Amino acid sequence: MSDVTELSDDERRLAELGYKQELHRSWSGFSNFAISFSIISILAGCFTNFGAGWNNGGPISISWSWPILSVFILIIGFTMSELVSAFPTSGGIYWWASKLGGPRAGFYTGWLNLIGLIAVTAGVAYGCATFIDLTISTWSSGYAASYSLTRVFLVFVAVLALVVVLNIFSGHLMAVLNNVSVWWHVFGAAAIIVILLVIPDQHQSFSYVFTHRFNNSGFFDADTGGLGYWFAIVPFGFLLTQYTITGFDASAHLSEETQSASKAAAQGMWRSIAYSALGGYLLLLCVVFAVPNKGGAPDDAGVGAGGVGYIFTTALGTSWGGLVLFISAAAQVFCATSCMTSASRMLFAFSRDGAVPFSRLWSTLSPKRVPANAVLVVAVVSAVVTLPALIRVNLGTEQAPLVVPVAFYAVTSIAVIGLYLSFAIPIWLRWRAGDSFQVGSWNNGAKYRWMNPIAVAEIVIVSLYLMMPFVPGAVPFNDAFAWKFVNYAPLVTIGALVALTIWWQASARHWFAGPKQNVDPEVAAVYGE
Repeated sequence: MSDVTELSDDERRLAELGYKQELHRSWSGFSNFAISFSIISILAGCFTNFGAGWNNGGPISISWSWPILSVFILIIGFTMSELVSAFPTSGGIYWWASKLGGPRAGFYTGWLNLIGLIAVTAGVAYGCATFIDLTISTWSSGYAASYSLTRVFLVFVAVLALVVVLNIFSGHLMAVLNNVSVWWHVFGAAAIIVILLVIPDQHQSFSYVFTHRFNNSGFFDADTGGLGYWFAIVPFGFLLTQYTITGFDASAHLSEETQSASKAAAQGMWRSIAYSALGGYLLLLCVVFAVPNKGGAPDDAGVGAGGVGYIFTTALGTSWGGLVLFISAAAQVFCATSCMTSASRMLFAFSRDGAVPFSRLWSTLSPKRVPANAVLVVAVVSAVVTLPALIRVNLGTEQAPLVVPVAFYAVTSIAVIGLYLSFAIPIWLRWRAGDSFQVGSWNNGAKYRWMNPIAVAEIVIVSLYLMMPFVPGAVPFNDAFAWKFVNYAPLVTIGALVALTIWWQASARHWFAGPKQNVDPEVAAVYGE
């Protein structure tokens, strides 16, 4: 019984939940906050998905949508912080759903969460590759002249390989890198804000930033005053905010490696959202204020076609613009590394409970106590789901191209839909449990009664919008329809749900019973008394 008496508070709580301490608990509360903050990465999502917000509504789609959606996402974060405080396990979201709703709820939640985490890893790594390529192109005209989607994809594969090596080397190294990542993001974002405020020769007016609107989506004949603009086009731009501020469930997935997890993981989760929302908003406003003019008027079309890269190089010049792109690209390497850590821990936990084919392989730890096999398979699947990015989608002409990254938007939409739908299930189940729910040291008190329904409603509404076609050519029966235009997020999401339902009914319901206890028998006996 000596092993039992020597358990720390964290190990004791983990044993109560049915698990022995396998992963190395070396993460501080700051490190736990740091991984979610790094995955949210305002220097990644704010820039890589800038075009989604810009072309679907214009400046107001950024200056107003970001703060409004951030409030709703923070509410989602509060509801999930309460859950991780009560159940600090690596399975996180899936474990909560199983505990509150039974094996079926856990099965669907776990798979949606895993799909979302793999997609966000793919999206961040590909976005990182585009910025690395863009940074080098800014500084080398010869490199820029030989641009190709194949080259970007190869850089993407190299980024995946790098984050695999970093993740396999040591779990503690990940904690250190995430701590470094926080300060890179803080000082990097501050530097970019100062550069955008000081270097450009001119800035746009407050009226432009907060009231100007346009419709560059291709829908509704560019109308900006009708219901279609407000209730279809602007919501398409929600992808910018919803994708950027996601991945904060990493605080839950790393809770078994975090000290004082019941409190630290909960605080790490909501604080990462709040600080990212504020910092991201300041950063985006500075970007919009720096939009260059062309012919005496803001170059809306130029920004729509060239994204933030066009703003940086035109308003700042190649030297300063290249520096800003480099700061962002480096931040995205940190972000991709953190995404891989979170996804591999989720795969490890889900496999530990036997829910994934070849579970024993993915739940095996290396001598450094890292799920190395899980890291490798996440990287391979991430590369596969991003293969459509090799197809060029040009909505303009060869003389005046308007290349839309449909595959990138699709992958990031899959990430948002998968992750947020997996969040919605335990959030709803916690609300249904009412006051019978046993809260942890951090909780929302009675506020859960209105917070949880609002959180679920926001997730469902935004998810539906992100399943819509991005461009007219993706609408079936449209004369311009082509499969290369199609947003394949709904195909993947609905296809996965159908496959999971068939699997559940035909097989999984007979053997999947939710989380499996692996705690030492003597420990289980003590906590079973």
